[in-house]
Amino acid sequence: MKPLINVDEVTLTSKTHGQKFASRTGQIGPTIGMRQLGCRLVVVPPGRRAWPLHAHHANEEMFVVLAGTGTLRLGAETHAVRSGDVIACPAGGAETAHQLINTGAEDLRYLAISTMREPEICEYPDSGKIMALAGAGPGGDLTQRTLELCLRRQGELDYWDGE
Repeated sequence: MKPLINVDEVTLTSKTHGQKFASRTGQIGPTIGMRQLGCRLVVVPPGRRAWPLHAHHANEEMFVVLAGTGTLRLGAETHAVRSGDVIACPAGGAETAHQLINTGAEDLRYLAISTMREPEICEYPDSGKIMALAGAGPGGDLTQRTLELCLRRQGELDYWDGE
């Protein structure tokens, strides 16, 4: 396995959902031999975002903006971002929830770098969802995933319910 790759050589896969979400993403970390640090190239067209606003309870993420401009949602704040910016998204709750939105006229290209801890709990403040993952961390090999449960916070049960 070659320990390096140029971002121009990353194989990209397209994903879309409705009118808000569209991206092309390509794995870098596993391609160059990383096991505990994830890295992928993300390309987002104008007016779109790659993922919903979300927070990781176990993993940290860092984004390095390679090209384009956009808006970072981080907790209750928004920040303008541009090529050359490095963005920290520590683990936590709604206060660390994050999302990059392409508000520019060109593709927003960035590296998404993260720890690969699992199990993981992700929180989605806009929709009130929670997701539990085990077997592979976010961005990891989905064939290794042993648990993936997504549910809404409404209707939460007491710990002793049904016992």
